Amino acid sequence: MKRIIATLLAFAATAATAQSPKSVDVFSADQIKHQFAQALLQANQKGSGGSVLADYGNHDMRVSTRTANGGAEVHAHFADVFYVASGYATLITGGTVVDPTTKANGETLGKSIQNGVSRKLGPGDFVHIPAGVPHQLLIPKGNVFNYLVVKVHE
Repeated sequence: MKRIIATLLAFAATAATAQSPKSVDVFSADQIKHQFAQALLQANQKGSGGSVLADYGNHDMRVSTRTANGGAEVHAHFADVFYVASGYATLITGGTVVDPTTKANGETLGKSIQNGVSRKLGPGDFVHIPAGVPHQLLIPKGNVFNYLVVKVHE
């Protein structure tokens, strides 16, 4: 698992290098573990927590933790690429967002997704959700879902 996380982070750092050849960022396993611990404190209160590790303009890298279901989301301008570090969830994609509200930045939020496709996720799974695709994470009760996210501007 450490090797896969290192590869994901190296990929993101390589992409960042193409943008800015003066800087290479490496986030150690201990740093990631610390960020997950901090995210869990937030998630225990709000159902989700996380932090941006780095923002490179055309993409950013994040640590995210969920202890409760998320709402439906559609990102107009960003793809989500994520690696499941630990825990389990159901990812629902496609379909129709129930009670959608679209924000000025093009983000659409809603209560849930109707007629989407459900997939079970677990440690080691790697996911790409293109911009414009409705998606929602459902977290089993008592579970902690940790994942590393790269948000890519499309």
